[in-house]
Amino acid sequence: MDTFYAHIEANRERYLDELYALLRQPSIAAQGVGIEETARLVADRLERLGAEVKLLQVPGGAPVVFGSIGRGPRTLLIYDHYDVQPPEPLDQWHSPPFEPTIRMGEEAGTPLLYARGVADNKGNTMLRIQAVESWLATQGELPIRINFMIEGEEEIGSAHLEEFCRQHADLLRADGCLWETGGVNALEQPTIMCGAKGICYVELVARGAAYDLHSANATVVPNPAWRLTWALATLKGPDERVLIPGFYDRVRPPDEADMRALASIPDDDEALLADYGIPQFLGGVRGVERHRAHLFNPTCTICGLVSGYTGQGSKTVLPSEARAKVDFRLVPDQDPFEIARLLREHLDAQGFSDIEIVQFSQEHPARAPSDSAVVRAMSQAIRETYGQEPVIYPTMAGTGPMYPVCQQFGTPVTSGAGTGYQGSLVHAPNENIRLDDYWRAMRCMGAFIKAFA
Repeated sequence: MDTFYAHIEANRERYLDELYALLRQPSIAAQGVGIEETARLVADRLERLGAEVKLLQVPGGAPVVFGSIGRGPRTLLIYDHYDVQPPEPLDQWHSPPFEPTIRMGEEAGTPLLYARGVADNKGNTMLRIQAVESWLATQGELPIRINFMIEGEEEIGSAHLEEFCRQHADLLRADGCLWETGGVNALEQPTIMCGAKGICYVELVARGAAYDLHSANATVVPNPAWRLTWALATLKGPDERVLIPGFYDRVRPPDEADMRALASIPDDDEALLADYGIPQFLGGVRGVERHRAHLFNPTCTICGLVSGYTGQGSKTVLPSEARAKVDFRLVPDQDPFEIARLLREHLDAQGFSDIEIVQFSQEHPARAPSDSAVVRAMSQAIRETYGQEPVIYPTMAGTGPMYPVCQQFGTPVTSGAGTGYQGSLVHAPNENIRLDDYWRAMRCMGAFIKAFA
């Protein structure tokens, strides 16, 4: 693999230029900005690689870029996405979010690359494509078939991907899938994750008068901000338990194998507490109990609240509308559509039938075995590249369309060959990667191809 590594080194400048071009193109799924243009950029890059490329689309959905290259007894599906989170709040960025900028990190000599989407998920997307180019240039033909599936709605819950997977099931069948994520944990240990939580994302809307009124009218006119606040207070108690009847009925507790996996995860409590700037975790959990809560407990989270006047200074107003965005992270065997129904029934029973529920995304949770061939191959690649054993997590706390892409077809999943680290600031202003991680992940991708063949 020495020639493979040398090719990466010789092409660093060009590879970075390609990444910069992708990062400069906004692709904000939530706002419908730049999606078609970014899909074309990704498709063009795969075509230059020599892949057979298709731009596929279901009605109303963003283009899915599907590229196939190589031959061999095994097929690897690579799932990534080209859409990104909205960059707001813009005033908290130290450089423009869509202008890639390198600054030195706190660690001496550590260059960081800042841009929206560089960590989630354009960096991983590009480095995996570039790794295949370096393989072809130095190792010859690929020993496996690689199918890239790169979508444009992941950040809004992959709203049309389930239908896409139904229509194109023949393209998705594989011996293993490399998921979008990869990197190191808070202790700088490389990680592998073998599952994902589901999600039910909604917006709750309370309405009052036909327009904003002078707040003196609060004596006789209902305030939707209070109405929404009272409704939200019925969803979850101070003990962090969700109060919706039936919410926990389908929760599958971790089994003995899961608990053994949790016990093998190193204790990074202090590193995380220091990074988050908080004195303790909810309920004071630590160690294995924190990992269990984090990976196997469902959640109910208020993601955003807006009503009335929130600008500088004061304005005495009685708002006409109040909105709250709420997500429920789900674990096996919860059903997002059932959770939406239970939420409606709960609000009605509590006297809040007037509150509208706007549904945004629903995704099922997914799990995959931690001893599959694709996980073993990534473990071997990590040992070769990072010089240490990976930490294998039975699932991740985040969400992705792993159920329709992989679980329904019985495809085992691994993460890895990615740039993630504790300071990536994914979904936040000043999202970044460490450039050293970019090149190391690319080398890991080459070792993974060799190990999975």
